[in-house]
Amino acid sequence: MVTIRLARGGAKKVPFYHIVVTDSRRPRDSGYIERLGYFNPVARGQEVRLHLDSERMEHWLSKGARTSERAAKLLAEFKKQHQA
Repeated sequence: MVTIRLARGGAKKVPFYHIVVTDSRRPRDSGYIERLGYFNPVARGQEVRLHLDSERMEHWLSKGARTSERAAKLLAEFKKQHQA
């Protein structure tokens, strides 16, 4: 099954996550099908905390991709921010 989930990057104690589309059987940080955006939980000041390509996200969801719990929360947050 195709899953939309987070892949960890960044340095020790400085997490940075890519939001990716991948096969659910693959390890967390291994290869992916497509990168949809990123999440920076330690963003400060003018740094962007969450960036998503919403068109591609909707494309993959329409094809039957499932989201992880955290990816679903981030998608909801992104939609809430960009409703206006």
